[in-house]
Amino acid sequence: MPYALAKSLLFRLDPELAHRLTISALRWMPEKQARFAEVLKTTVAGIEFPSPVGLAAGFDKDAEVPDVVLSMGFGFAEVGTITPQPQAGNPKPRLFRLVEDAGVINRMGFNNGGHADALTRLQARKRRGIVGVNVGANKDAADRIADYVAGVELMSPVADYITVNVSSPNTPGLRGLQDKDALDELLAAVMAKRTVPIFLKVAPDLDAQGIDDVVAVASKHRIDALIVGNTTISRPPLQSRHRAEGGGLSGAPFKTLAMEKLRAFRTASGGAIPLIAAGGIDSADEAYARIRAGASLVQIYSALVYHGPGLAKKVADGVAERLSCDGFAQVSDAVGVDVE
Repeated sequence: MPYALAKSLLFRLDPELAHRLTISALRWMPEKQARFAEVLKTTVAGIEFPSPVGLAAGFDKDAEVPDVVLSMGFGFAEVGTITPQPQAGNPKPRLFRLVEDAGVINRMGFNNGGHADALTRLQARKRRGIVGVNVGANKDAADRIADYVAGVELMSPVADYITVNVSSPNTPGLRGLQDKDALDELLAAVMAKRTVPIFLKVAPDLDAQGIDDVVAVASKHRIDALIVGNTTISRPPLQSRHRAEGGGLSGAPFKTLAMEKLRAFRTASGGAIPLIAAGGIDSADEAYARIRAGASLVQIYSALVYHGPGLAKKVADGVAERLSCDGFAQVSDAVGVDVE
């Protein structure tokens, strides 16, 4: 079905129901090997990515369709966020389309089926592509650090990398784990169990001191990459009637802030830690700009709501064209050239 038609039907439905139906439909789609231009190949944290354009966590929360996602033209897919125990998440409604702004607000609250269900699915994969697992803590956990350690230990055998997500605004107190001392304790525990690359997902709402602290602690513990960033609790001018809803904002309205924070993390880290850009990426131009601003990889999610599943391939092909036109032989040659 052409996405324009599918979109007109899906947008008549509650956003969360539309998402659930999309995942259900994808489970019936055939898996195939996506092909990428040679110039898109890049190595980050020792992992060889066929394309720097990946799917962000949040779309496939329970690892139901990672291989179909890869078939859509993503160079990698990140599933989750997955917590040790199943949890329902926050009360509904909790997901809102900001159609006039091409944005999304969500306050999902790590709704997922827990480690056991996701692990079973991931163990059944043939592992033909790169899949990362995003892990979090249960809302009512007595020891949140123990929840992260459990996720790292359990999911490492079925993941190409693990993302430690301490940046969701929708679990009370979770972002407190980004504070310097708390993050130091968390990463010490997590890295003691490291068997695959560990990425850290941070909030775009950190101030300059917070960014410096995160970079210092991540460097101390030799985190393999930083994902910049999660949704924002800030609110630029918005047109949608849902603009006052609580939760994290993503999509096009987030683009300027996401780029600003990417540049700030690049400056703070001096290029010593690979950065992965997420937030507001909806075109090849934007993806390429993030690479030139310091991102080794980029992730897409909210833009799929408005542009459809063909966006991944379109962005990847466009990045390949821009790399070649600018005379770069590989992605890594272009990383950070605009901020050096």
